[in-house]
Amino acid sequence: MNKIMRHVLAALAVVAALGSLGGLSAAEPRPAARPNIVFILADDLGYGDVGCYNRESKIPTPNLDRLASEGMRFTDAHAPTSVCTPTRYAILTGRYSWRTRLARGVLGPWDKPLIDADRLTVASLVKRHDYATACIGKWHLGWTWPTKDGQLPESAKDRLSNVDFTKPIADGPATRGFDYYFGVDVPNYPPYCFIENDRTVGIPSVPDGGREEGFNRPGPMTPGWKLVNILPELTRRAVSWVEDASRSGKPFFLYFALTSPHYPVVPAPEFKGKSQAGEFGDFVAQTDWTVGQVLDALARSGVADNTLVIFTSDNGPEVTGEVDPGVYDRARLFEHYSNGELRGAKRDLWEGGHRVPFVARWPGKIQPGAVSAETICHVDFMATVAAVLRTELPPDAGEDSCSLLPVLLGEKLDRPAREATVHHSGSGKFAIRKGDWVLIDAPTGDDNGRRGEPPWLKDLRGYKTHDLPGELFNVREDVSERRNQYAERPEIVRELKALLEKYQRDGRSAPGTSRNPKSPQGIEP
Repeated sequence: MNKIMRHVLAALAVVAALGSLGGLSAAEPRPAARPNIVFILADDLGYGDVGCYNRESKIPTPNLDRLASEGMRFTDAHAPTSVCTPTRYAILTGRYSWRTRLARGVLGPWDKPLIDADRLTVASLVKRHDYATACIGKWHLGWTWPTKDGQLPESAKDRLSNVDFTKPIADGPATRGFDYYFGVDVPNYPPYCFIENDRTVGIPSVPDGGREEGFNRPGPMTPGWKLVNILPELTRRAVSWVEDASRSGKPFFLYFALTSPHYPVVPAPEFKGKSQAGEFGDFVAQTDWTVGQVLDALARSGVADNTLVIFTSDNGPEVTGEVDPGVYDRARLFEHYSNGELRGAKRDLWEGGHRVPFVARWPGKIQPGAVSAETICHVDFMATVAAVLRTELPPDAGEDSCSLLPVLLGEKLDRPAREATVHHSGSGKFAIRKGDWVLIDAPTGDDNGRRGEPPWLKDLRGYKTHDLPGELFNVREDVSERRNQYAERPEIVRELKALLEKYQRDGRSAPGTSRNPKSPQGIEP
């Protein structure tokens, strides 16, 4: 072979090599691979239940503490609503749930879907970028259940007797952007069975075990159904899916919605006695173990370094009556404060109802051991994912979502990531947070979702109640919300109330073009 031919072949080899890199020139760097995204959502986990948030916690959480040491811990992160369904809607759509038909509370058993079929979700967004997607765990966003006579039931009782479990279930996760689903609708809602994609796993054909066994809503279950087996099976499925997705060569998104430590509190036998906070504490310890299993699967599969992991909770801790013992009784019995130094619990507009743990890890992007005091909200997940993918959201998507990517990357901001954040109670009342101030826009004597603190806690923390049209707190100086400044700072009350009304009227709170609302709160019919 002569010298000229050797040079020609060498040049062709270089061209071929560059072509294998996607046509990049020698001077162009290869673009970074799109990150995998894992969003883990605990259920009813309080701000003070996790060790890295509460040094006095009576519950061991080594995996969550490790996740925080390897990533960023947010100290001012908020669920958009202090109950379940609305928070899940906001995470997946980037839109406050009170803009839908769900003005208060949560979806009930057999309820119809809350996410409209044509609404962009995080899952459908990433699928446009060739991601594999899975939802594993608790859904609680509604389905269209098939019926034996083909007629939509008028009531939950009708659904109970008329559902046809031999047919596929329509309008579930598989129709909202997820390639794969495995989980339960709600652990304490019928049907008591696992659901895979659009089918029940087995036929629910026997009565439930009753309230004494943890079933607080009547309904059919599959033979042999045990509540204690739910979390271990969800964990196994999540680990298996991560391992399979890691081998596929495609980036992946896993939305892992845990059923714990929500009622029914059913720690597996190997976790009993692991905490000093009763069975609830043991269930939190098992929740921590579940997170560790997913982290280990990412590491074992060789994809941990290119995966953004987010862990948080859907609202604050539960009260006695819904779970026993509840947040206040746990404080009395075990000296364990699930809400930390915060006031309030699940359903409340006080901070304890919606300020929750929020930890993010992304090796090489997020500084290990970072702590952020930026005020953020779960509704920001949609815009953050769009920013990670370097894509723009359409005008009719993510109306309340602001990108947290600059915060995660440690960039210095010249303004807050969010102008303000709307809080929403279980009973449908509103609060708004801007800067250091939060306005609870409901009379102090009104039912705004608060269950109220026990007298011993009021005495301990010095809470005082005055009959006023609302409550105003400076949560930087007074995070426990002891001093109501509503009467003292009317100018701040007016400013925040006007901004809340604007957000309700405009149909969006994130930057962008406001739309003409279909109702006074921009609510879809």
